[in-house]
Amino acid sequence: MTRWISVLAIVLSVGVVDRAFAQEGPAGPGQAEITIIPGGAVVFTQSKDASAPSFGNYQVGGAVAYNFNRIVALEGEVGSSVGISQTLDFGYSNSVRTPDMLSYSGNLVVALPTGSSVVPYATGGVGGLSLFSRQELGINQTETLFTSNAGGGVKWYAGRWGLRGDYRFIAAPSRDKNPAFFGTRARYGHRVYGAVLVNLGR
Repeated sequence: MTRWISVLAIVLSVGVVDRAFAQEGPAGPGQAEITIIPGGAVVFTQSKDASAPSFGNYQVGGAVAYNFNRIVALEGEVGSSVGISQTLDFGYSNSVRTPDMLSYSGNLVVALPTGSSVVPYATGGVGGLSLFSRQELGINQTETLFTSNAGGGVKWYAGRWGLRGDYRFIAAPSRDKNPAFFGTRARYGHRVYGAVLVNLGR
């Protein structure tokens, strides 16, 4: 009798452990996640009519995403683009500091369910870009532009924490009231960043 009780206890223990591992599954996204962006870069290329220069800024920011499942998520993102001193080759004989910018967007994220801790994804959305005033560049007040973006990247999960690399192509349509520095024609930019992920729940 004692032997049968021991066998039953072992079988139940194995079943409980197996169930616990099945529930845990591979590392992956939780229902929500936070992206912390400590460093990146955004570069706007020269306008097509060569009336406005190319320039680059340093990027920091963050994002919050809600995952409906392992494939589809909605993400809200805010980024601060810090101006840096550079030579613009646009009528400026000396190095000048580019304007600070603030970007914000809402994006749809579609992930490839790999069944592993490495998850590639594609994303796209719309938002805005605010250029803050910089008198020496003829930007006398804050100007806000409509933008759209598309891109993708890779996320790597290790339990509650993870890492993320992201690329975006940014488009700002033509706008007559833009400052001369940014140009009135459509402008296109490229943004890359490395980030830390905080996974909230499974």
